[in-house]
Amino acid sequence: MSFSEEPLLYIGVNLAKIIIVTHVVLVVCAYAVLAERKVSAWMQDRVGPNRVGYFGLLQPIADALKFFFKEDIVPGHVNKALFVLAPAIALMPSLIVLAVIPIAPPVVVMGHTVPMVIADLDIGILFLFAISSLAVYGVVLAGWASNSKYPLLGGVRASAQMISYELMLGLSVVGIFMATGTLRLMDIVNLQVDGVWNCFYHPIAFIIFVIAAFAETNRLPFDLPEAETELVAGYHTEYGSMKFAMFFIGEYAAMFGFSALVAVLFLGGWDIPFMSSETFASLGNWGAVVGFISFMTKVLAFMFLYIWVRWTIPRFRYDQLMNLGWKVLLPIALVNVIITGLFNLPKGS
Repeated sequence: MSFSEEPLLYIGVNLAKIIIVTHVVLVVCAYAVLAERKVSAWMQDRVGPNRVGYFGLLQPIADALKFFFKEDIVPGHVNKALFVLAPAIALMPSLIVLAVIPIAPPVVVMGHTVPMVIADLDIGILFLFAISSLAVYGVVLAGWASNSKYPLLGGVRASAQMISYELMLGLSVVGIFMATGTLRLMDIVNLQVDGVWNCFYHPIAFIIFVIAAFAETNRLPFDLPEAETELVAGYHTEYGSMKFAMFFIGEYAAMFGFSALVAVLFLGGWDIPFMSSETFASLGNWGAVVGFISFMTKVLAFMFLYIWVRWTIPRFRYDQLMNLGWKVLLPIALVNVIITGLFNLPKGS
Protein backbone atom coordinates (compact mmCIF):
# COMPACT_ATOMS: atom_id res chain seq x y z
CA MET A 1 0.00 0.00 0.00
CA SER A 2 1.41 3.40 -0.98
CA PHE A 3 1.64 6.41 1.30
CA SER A 4 -1.27 8.19 -0.43
CA GLU A 5 -3.50 5.12 0.01
CA GLU A 6 -3.39 5.36 3.83
CA PRO A 7 -5.82 8.25 4.42
CA LEU A 8 -5.17 8.90 8.11
CA LEU A 9 -1.39 8.83 7.76
CA TYR A 10 -1.55 10.91 4.59
CA ILE A 11 -3.77 13.57 6.17
CA GLY A 12 -1.77 13.60 9.42
CA VAL A 13 1.59 14.01 7.69
CA ASN A 14 0.32 16.78 5.43
CA LEU A 15 -1.27 18.62 8.36
CA ALA A 16 2.08 18.39 10.15
CA LYS A 17 3.81 19.85 7.08
CA ILE A 18 1.35 22.76 6.93
CA ILE A 19 1.72 23.50 10.64
CA ILE A 20 5.53 23.35 10.53
CA VAL A 21 5.86 25.51 7.41
CA THR A 22 3.34 28.10 8.66
CA HIS A 23 5.00 28.44 12.06
CA VAL A 24 8.50 28.58 10.60
CA VAL A 25 7.44 31.35 8.22
CA LEU A 26 5.66 33.38 10.92
CA VAL A 27 8.64 33.11 13.29
CA VAL A 28 11.06 34.04 10.51
CA CYS A 29 8.87 37.02 9.54
CA ALA A 30 8.72 38.23 13.15
CA TYR A 31 12.47 38.04 13.61
CA ALA A 32 13.16 39.40 10.11
CA VAL A 33 11.65 42.66 11.35
CA LEU A 34 14.01 42.61 14.33
CA ALA A 35 16.91 41.71 12.02
CA GLU A 36 16.02 44.64 9.77
CA ARG A 37 16.10 47.04 12.70
CA LYS A 38 19.35 45.55 14.02
CA VAL A 39 21.10 45.55 10.64
CA SER A 40 20.00 49.10 9.86
CA ALA A 41 21.26 50.21 13.28
CA TRP A 42 24.58 48.45 12.67
CA MET A 43 24.97 50.07 9.24
CA GLN A 44 24.15 53.52 10.65
CA ASP A 45 26.29 53.07 13.79
CA ARG A 46 23.26 53.05 16.11
CA VAL A 47 22.26 50.70 18.93
CA GLY A 48 18.91 49.43 17.69
CA PRO A 49 16.26 47.69 19.84
CA ASN A 50 17.94 46.15 22.90
CA ARG A 51 15.56 46.65 25.81
CA VAL A 52 13.03 43.79 25.55
CA GLY A 53 14.82 40.57 26.45
CA TYR A 54 18.49 39.75 26.02
CA PHE A 55 19.91 41.71 23.06
CA GLY A 56 16.31 42.73 22.24
CA LEU A 57 15.31 39.17 21.21
CA LEU A 58 11.81 39.51 22.69
CA GLN A 59 11.07 42.70 20.75
CA PRO A 60 8.87 40.84 18.16
CA ILE A 61 6.58 39.68 20.99
CA ALA A 62 6.23 43.25 22.24
CA ASP A 63 5.48 44.44 18.69
CA ALA A 64 2.82 41.73 18.24
CA LEU A 65 1.13 42.69 21.53
CA LYS A 66 1.21 46.35 20.50
CA PHE A 67 -0.58 45.58 17.22
CA PHE A 68 -3.15 43.38 18.97
CA PHE A 69 -4.10 46.01 21.52
CA LYS A 70 -4.03 49.11 19.31
CA GLU A 71 -7.44 50.54 18.51
CA ASP A 72 -8.72 49.26 15.17
CA ILE A 73 -9.99 52.39 13.40
CA VAL A 74 -11.91 52.19 10.11
CA PRO A 75 -12.21 55.71 8.64
CA GLY A 76 -15.72 56.77 7.73
CA HIS A 77 -14.89 57.66 4.10
CA VAL A 78 -13.59 54.20 3.05
CA ASN A 79 -15.32 51.31 1.29
CA LYS A 80 -15.57 49.24 4.45
CA ALA A 81 -15.96 45.75 2.94
CA LEU A 82 -12.96 46.01 0.59
CA PHE A 83 -10.97 48.02 3.13
CA VAL A 84 -11.21 45.13 5.62
CA LEU A 85 -10.71 42.42 2.98
CA ALA A 86 -7.61 43.91 1.30
CA PRO A 87 -5.02 42.99 4.00
CA ALA A 88 -6.09 39.33 3.91
CA ILE A 89 -5.88 39.28 0.10
CA ALA A 90 -2.36 40.71 0.32
CA LEU A 91 -1.26 38.18 2.98
CA MET A 92 -2.74 34.86 1.88
CA PRO A 93 -0.95 34.40 -1.51
CA SER A 94 2.40 34.89 0.22
CA LEU A 95 1.62 31.93 2.49
CA ILE A 96 -0.05 29.70 -0.12
CA VAL A 97 2.93 29.74 -2.51
CA LEU A 98 5.06 28.06 0.14
CA ALA A 99 2.99 24.89 -0.34
CA VAL A 100 4.89 23.95 -3.52
CA ILE A 101 8.44 24.77 -2.38
CA PRO A 102 10.51 21.72 -1.36
CA ILE A 103 12.49 22.44 1.80
CA ALA A 104 14.54 19.27 2.39
CA PRO A 105 15.24 15.76 1.09
CA PRO A 106 12.47 13.18 1.65
CA VAL A 107 12.03 11.60 5.08
CA VAL A 108 10.85 8.10 6.01
CA VAL A 109 7.69 7.94 8.16
CA MET A 110 6.46 4.49 9.24
CA GLY A 111 8.21 2.87 6.31
CA HIS A 112 6.89 5.38 3.74
CA THR A 113 9.02 7.93 1.87
CA VAL A 114 7.48 11.36 2.41
CA PRO A 115 8.58 14.33 0.26
CA MET A 116 9.32 17.46 2.27
CA VAL A 117 6.90 19.63 0.35
CA ILE A 118 3.23 20.16 1.07
CA ALA A 119 2.08 19.79 -2.56
CA ASP A 120 4.55 18.22 -4.98
CA LEU A 121 2.91 19.51 -8.18
CA ASP A 122 4.17 18.70 -11.67
CA ILE A 123 3.51 22.35 -12.59
CA GLY A 124 4.70 23.76 -9.27
CA ILE A 125 6.36 26.87 -10.67
CA LEU A 126 3.28 27.81 -12.71
CA PHE A 127 1.10 27.44 -9.61
CA LEU A 128 3.57 29.57 -7.65
CA PHE A 129 3.63 32.40 -10.19
CA ALA A 130 -0.17 32.29 -10.60
CA ILE A 131 -0.83 32.56 -6.85
CA SER A 132 1.91 35.09 -6.07
CA SER A 133 0.55 37.46 -8.72
CA LEU A 134 -2.75 37.66 -6.79
CA ALA A 135 -1.10 39.58 -3.95
CA VAL A 136 -1.21 42.78 -6.02
CA TYR A 137 -5.02 42.71 -5.81
CA GLY A 138 -4.78 43.28 -2.07
CA VAL A 139 -2.52 46.28 -2.60
CA VAL A 140 -4.69 47.76 -5.36
CA LEU A 141 -7.92 47.21 -3.40
CA ALA A 142 -6.35 48.79 -0.31
CA GLY A 143 -5.43 51.87 -2.33
CA TRP A 144 -8.84 52.14 -3.99
CA ALA A 145 -10.96 51.28 -0.94
CA SER A 146 -9.16 53.89 1.19
CA ASN A 147 -10.84 56.59 -0.95
CA SER A 148 -7.81 58.82 -0.54
CA LYS A 149 -5.37 60.20 -3.10
CA TYR A 150 -2.05 58.95 -1.68
CA PRO A 151 -3.23 55.35 -1.18
CA LEU A 152 -4.79 55.36 -4.66
CA LEU A 153 -1.50 56.49 -6.22
CA GLY A 154 0.30 53.73 -4.31
CA GLY A 155 -2.16 51.11 -5.55
CA VAL A 156 -1.84 52.26 -9.17
CA ARG A 157 1.95 52.24 -8.91
CA ALA A 158 1.89 48.74 -7.45
CA SER A 159 -0.24 47.36 -10.29
CA ALA A 160 1.97 48.88 -13.01
CA GLN A 161 5.13 47.72 -11.23
CA MET A 162 3.80 44.20 -10.75
CA ILE A 163 2.80 43.81 -14.40
CA SER A 164 6.17 45.11 -15.59
CA TYR A 165 8.40 42.96 -13.42
CA GLU A 166 6.34 39.76 -13.55
CA LEU A 167 7.28 39.55 -17.23
CA MET A 168 10.97 39.59 -16.34
CA LEU A 169 10.39 37.19 -13.46
CA GLY A 170 8.76 34.64 -15.74
CA LEU A 171 11.16 35.05 -18.65
CA SER A 172 14.21 34.73 -16.41
CA VAL A 173 13.29 31.16 -15.43
CA VAL A 174 12.21 29.97 -18.89
CA GLY A 175 15.82 29.04 -19.66
CA ILE A 176 15.94 26.77 -16.59
CA PHE A 177 12.85 24.90 -17.71
CA MET A 178 14.24 24.58 -21.24
CA ALA A 179 17.49 23.12 -19.87
CA THR A 180 15.92 20.81 -17.28
CA GLY A 181 12.79 19.83 -19.20
CA THR A 182 10.54 20.01 -16.13
CA LEU A 183 8.34 22.45 -14.20
CA ARG A 184 8.48 20.35 -11.02
CA LEU A 185 10.53 22.12 -8.38
CA MET A 186 11.63 18.88 -6.70
CA ASP A 187 13.16 17.68 -9.99
CA ILE A 188 14.97 21.00 -10.48
CA VAL A 189 16.54 20.69 -7.03
CA ASN A 190 17.55 17.06 -7.58
CA LEU A 191 19.25 17.93 -10.86
CA GLN A 192 21.32 20.58 -9.06
CA VAL A 193 22.16 18.25 -6.16
CA ASP A 194 23.76 15.81 -8.61
CA GLY A 195 25.09 18.51 -10.93
CA VAL A 196 25.90 22.22 -10.87
CA TRP A 197 23.79 24.99 -9.34
CA ASN A 198 21.75 26.92 -11.90
CA CYS A 199 23.24 30.26 -10.84
CA PHE A 200 26.45 29.11 -12.59
CA TYR A 201 24.67 27.71 -15.66
CA HIS A 202 22.28 30.69 -15.97
CA PRO A 203 24.00 33.73 -14.38
CA ILE A 204 22.08 36.32 -16.42
CA ALA A 205 18.75 34.72 -15.51
CA PHE A 206 19.86 34.67 -11.86
CA ILE A 207 20.61 38.41 -11.84
CA ILE A 208 17.34 39.29 -13.61
CA PHE A 209 15.35 37.08 -11.25
CA VAL A 210 16.92 38.70 -8.17
CA ILE A 211 16.16 42.22 -9.44
CA ALA A 212 12.58 41.24 -10.32
CA ALA A 213 12.17 39.62 -6.89
CA PHE A 214 13.02 42.95 -5.23
CA ALA A 215 10.44 44.72 -7.41
CA GLU A 216 7.78 42.04 -6.82
CA THR A 217 8.07 42.38 -3.05
CA ASN A 218 8.03 46.21 -3.17
CA ARG A 219 11.38 46.45 -1.42
CA LEU A 220 13.89 49.26 -1.80
CA PRO A 221 15.06 50.41 -4.25
CA PHE A 222 11.67 49.49 -5.77
CA ASP A 223 9.27 50.47 -2.96
CA LEU A 224 7.45 53.04 -5.09
CA PRO A 225 3.94 51.90 -3.96
CA GLU A 226 4.85 53.05 -0.43
CA ALA A 227 7.51 55.76 -0.98
CA GLU A 228 7.05 57.58 2.32
CA THR A 229 8.79 60.73 1.03
CA GLU A 230 6.14 61.05 -1.68
CA LEU A 231 2.99 59.17 -0.60
CA VAL A 232 3.12 59.20 3.25
CA ALA A 233 2.85 55.37 3.36
CA GLY A 234 1.22 54.70 0.00
CA TYR A 235 -1.50 52.08 -0.22
CA HIS A 236 -1.63 51.40 3.55
CA THR A 237 -1.70 55.03 4.70
CA GLU A 238 -5.17 54.66 6.22
CA TYR A 239 -4.47 51.34 7.96
CA GLY A 240 -3.53 50.65 11.57
CA SER A 241 -3.61 47.93 14.20
CA MET A 242 -3.68 44.32 12.93
CA LYS A 243 -4.72 45.33 9.41
CA PHE A 244 -1.44 47.17 9.00
CA ALA A 245 0.35 44.21 10.61
CA MET A 246 -1.14 41.87 7.99
CA PHE A 247 0.38 43.99 5.20
CA PHE A 248 3.66 43.90 7.10
CA ILE A 249 3.56 40.12 7.55
CA GLY A 250 2.57 39.71 3.89
CA GLU A 251 5.62 41.69 2.78
CA TYR A 252 8.03 39.63 4.86
CA ALA A 253 6.30 36.36 3.95
CA ALA A 254 6.73 37.33 0.29
CA MET A 255 10.41 38.02 0.99
CA PHE A 256 10.69 34.56 2.54
CA GLY A 257 8.87 32.97 -0.41
CA PHE A 258 11.04 34.61 -3.06
CA SER A 259 14.19 33.85 -1.04
CA ALA A 260 13.11 30.20 -0.92
CA LEU A 261 12.41 30.26 -4.65
CA VAL A 262 15.86 31.70 -5.38
CA ALA A 263 17.38 28.91 -3.28
CA VAL A 264 15.36 26.23 -5.10
CA LEU A 265 15.79 27.51 -8.67
CA PHE A 266 19.36 28.81 -8.59
CA LEU A 267 21.20 27.78 -5.40
CA GLY A 268 20.58 24.04 -5.33
CA GLY A 269 17.76 24.05 -2.76
CA TRP A 270 18.98 21.95 0.18
CA ASP A 271 22.19 20.95 -1.60
CA ILE A 272 25.57 21.28 0.08
CA PRO A 273 28.65 21.46 -2.20
CA PHE A 274 30.35 18.10 -2.73
CA MET A 275 27.36 16.17 -1.35
CA SER A 276 25.30 14.00 -3.71
CA SER A 277 21.74 12.71 -3.42
CA GLU A 278 23.21 9.32 -2.40
CA THR A 279 25.03 10.99 0.50
CA PHE A 280 21.80 12.59 1.74
CA ALA A 281 19.98 9.26 1.36
CA SER A 282 22.68 7.40 3.28
CA LEU A 283 22.12 9.69 6.28
CA GLY A 284 18.45 8.70 6.46
CA ASN A 285 16.23 11.23 8.19
CA TRP A 286 19.31 13.06 9.46
CA GLY A 287 20.00 13.86 5.81
CA ALA A 288 16.68 15.71 5.74
CA VAL A 289 17.69 17.66 8.86
CA VAL A 290 21.04 18.62 7.31
CA GLY A 291 19.32 19.53 4.05
CA PHE A 292 16.73 21.68 5.85
CA ILE A 293 19.49 23.57 7.68
CA SER A 294 21.30 24.13 4.37
CA PHE A 295 18.08 25.35 2.72
CA MET A 296 17.23 27.73 5.57
CA THR A 297 20.77 29.10 5.58
CA LYS A 298 20.43 30.08 1.93
CA VAL A 299 16.97 31.56 2.51
CA LEU A 300 18.11 33.64 5.49
CA ALA A 301 21.22 34.78 3.61
CA PHE A 302 19.06 36.07 0.77
CA MET A 303 16.73 37.78 3.24
CA PHE A 304 19.80 39.50 4.68
CA LEU A 305 20.55 40.67 1.12
CA TYR A 306 17.04 42.20 1.01
CA ILE A 307 17.82 44.14 4.20
CA TRP A 308 21.32 45.08 3.14
CA VAL A 309 20.13 46.52 -0.18
CA ARG A 310 17.33 48.46 1.52
CA TRP A 311 19.79 50.38 3.65
CA THR A 312 22.39 50.81 0.92
CA ILE A 313 20.75 51.82 -2.38
CA PRO A 314 18.48 54.88 -2.71
CA ARG A 315 14.99 54.62 -4.15
CA PHE A 316 14.54 54.79 -7.93
CA ARG A 317 12.32 57.41 -9.51
CA TYR A 318 9.17 55.90 -11.00
CA ASP A 319 10.24 56.59 -14.60
CA GLN A 320 13.62 54.96 -13.86
CA LEU A 321 11.81 51.92 -12.49
CA MET A 322 9.74 51.54 -15.67
CA ASN A 323 12.68 52.20 -17.98
CA LEU A 324 14.81 49.58 -16.22
CA GLY A 325 12.05 47.01 -16.55
CA TRP A 326 10.85 47.56 -20.10
CA LYS A 327 13.95 48.92 -21.86
CA VAL A 328 16.75 47.02 -20.13
CA LEU A 329 15.68 43.86 -18.31
CA LEU A 330 12.97 42.72 -20.75
CA PRO A 331 15.25 42.75 -23.85
CA ILE A 332 18.05 41.04 -21.90
CA ALA A 333 15.64 38.37 -20.65
CA LEU A 334 14.36 37.72 -24.19
CA VAL A 335 17.90 37.45 -25.59
CA ASN A 336 18.81 35.10 -22.73
CA VAL A 337 15.88 32.82 -23.61
CA ILE A 338 16.94 32.74 -27.27
CA ILE A 339 20.57 31.95 -26.40
CA THR A 340 19.51 29.23 -23.96
CA GLY A 341 17.27 27.74 -26.65
CA LEU A 342 20.15 27.64 -29.13
CA PHE A 343 22.40 25.87 -26.63
CA ASN A 344 19.69 23.31 -25.87
CA LEU A 345 18.76 22.42 -29.44
CA PRO A 346 18.52 18.66 -30.01
CA LYS A 347 21.60 17.18 -31.67
CA GLY A 348 21.36 17.19 -35.45
CA SER A 349 18.98 20.18 -35.54
